[in-house]
Amino acid sequence: MKDRDTEGLQALLKEEIHSETATIAWTELQRFFAAGKAIYVSPDLDLIDAAVQISNDNSDAIRQWMNHGKLAHVSDDQARYWIDTDATVWAVVVKPWVLVQDFKENSS
Repeated sequence: MKDRDTEGLQALLKEEIHSETATIAWTELQRFFAAGKAIYVSPDLDLIDAAVQISNDNSDAIRQWMNHGKLAHVSDDQARYWIDTDATVWAVVVKPWVLVQDFKENSS
């Protein structure tokens, strides 16, 4: 019964996180980038799954993604590129972070 309860809670969390995602102009997220709170999620990862794992503090998955460059603070170069291209990103807040993924990469 406990496993089913856990699965149900995880499904609810995933649904809640999905409902809180948005496409947004990168320029709207500059203050989070400036504060070091913007986290890049590789297009190889599902943004919602990454948010769930961060919410659950799954340090093993997070560490593995970071080691493979799939999850990292948004770099200065990435931020500059998104500004230069007037990029729209897919984003979700997992306090204190804002997870962002290039919307164009994700929609192709």
